[in-house]
Amino acid sequence: MDSEARTASNIQYSDDSNVYKWVPLSLTLVEYPEGDIIGKLFALISLAPFGIAAGFVALILFRRDLHTVTFFLGTICSEALNYILKHLICEKRPLHREDVHVEYGMPSSHAQFVSFFASYIMYFVFIRLHHMNNNTIIENISKILIIVSSMTVAVLVCISRIYLHYHTVSQVLWGVIVGFLFATAWFALTSLVLTPLFPHIVTWRVSELLMIRDTTLIPNVLWFEYTNTRQEARARSRKLISIKSQ
Repeated sequence: MDSEARTASNIQYSDDSNVYKWVPLSLTLVEYPEGDIIGKLFALISLAPFGIAAGFVALILFRRDLHTVTFFLGTICSEALNYILKHLICEKRPLHREDVHVEYGMPSSHAQFVSFFASYIMYFVFIRLHHMNNNTIIENISKILIIVSSMTVAVLVCISRIYLHYHTVSQVLWGVIVGFLFATAWFALTSLVLTPLFPHIVTWRVSELLMIRDTTLIPNVLWFEYTNTRQEARARSRKLISIKSQ
């Protein structure tokens, strides 16, 4: 009887499982023409937004800077805006795919994401980032490299969405435009409205528990941390030598 009951139970489970439609997780599933090396390369490049998002999470966890948090919140708001626009415009993608369950493609979410990211980086470098080093030439070269690299990634991602027929040219262009405009508005909001509130936010109990910090008044955090870490290491080294000599 027990064997028959288990068999019946398995059959029932099998029958129940057939009721559901099983679908793949299409979040990172990108199709490209079989045997197309360039298509495969563009498919990998189109995953750049997921790498950027992972970088945001890592920065927030390890640096705990309010400006980084607001930057990340801006990308989330940009994606929410893209979702709303897609379902208001309701323009189809150029090619139907079974793994893409949001068939609306205007504007391109990938193009909007990388456009927002690259535009915000550009504003941040020109307006916020100063005194990267004591050498002005090195500072200017570093700024140029940061901007060029972010813009290059943005352009390649946009090209990949057109090449792989996930979006039309107009869908990508409008994604770029919306991302740039939203980045401009978000950077202005952050600089004019949110940044003055940072000194108050860091005094909150929850900010102290999470060790949230405000580095707005520090011209360049990397240079600040480098010089202070070097000074602290030297001070501790002299103290250690003094203790050993006693």
